[in-house]
Amino acid sequence: MNSDGAGLVTATSSPTQVTTLVIRRAAKRNALNHDVVDALSGAMTGAVDGGARVVVITGEGAAFSAGADLSGATYDQSFLDKLRDLIRQIESAPIPIIAAVNGFALGAGLQLAMAADLRVLAPDALCGVPAAKIGVAVDDWTIKRLVSLTNSGVAAGVLIGAQPLDADTALRHGFANRIGDLAEAQAWAEQIATFAPLTLAHDKLVLKDDGAQSPAPQAHLDAMYAAWRSQDLQEARTARAEKRTPVFKGV
Repeated sequence: MNSDGAGLVTATSSPTQVTTLVIRRAAKRNALNHDVVDALSGAMTGAVDGGARVVVITGEGAAFSAGADLSGATYDQSFLDKLRDLIRQIESAPIPIIAAVNGFALGAGLQLAMAADLRVLAPDALCGVPAAKIGVAVDDWTIKRLVSLTNSGVAAGVLIGAQPLDADTALRHGFANRIGDLAEAQAWAEQIATFAPLTLAHDKLVLKDDGAQSPAPQAHLDAMYAAWRSQDLQEARTARAEKRTPVFKGV
């Protein structure tokens, strides 16, 4: 077993070249901050460079990832850019990536799961994007990718209605490929690891060529960053600390 220096992500490889990456920040429901994103990016690079045939990503404890760490210093563009780089790294990896979603996958955590090629959801998994409740915004890729994995109606419900997807609903709409635990995801990864790598690499290139990676218009980026710089976001942070419902004013 190898681990990054901070112990935030551990990597375990099987004899059949399946590498399992585990986000280990259970006390924070595996919330993402700069250090976790750096550790996961490094672990991804290590797995690919080390000859992994398939990578499984999961979270320690009862959550895959509850999203960005709202209690930490993640309210800045550098974190957003770093997270987007990680998502592109996962999506563009030359090998299959499986997200084994245990428990909550919210916001940035859901983005990680969507960047994967396949998703195995635990029966109690819950996926959502509560951005509208806390005054932040997600990028074009997230919205387009969610539409491509479900449909525009489901995506609108998740984004605008802040309505989470449970495992059964996710499977019904195609967001989840299977229902099962980490062992199920690893068993599937072991099977996929025996398939022809060049065929899988080609499949990934074509499947991901759905427009989701098209550069976002500057107006879209400006609108996203405006939300992250807004007074509403500061109000959401204050309300969270005071354990009350935020009052948004659109500024």
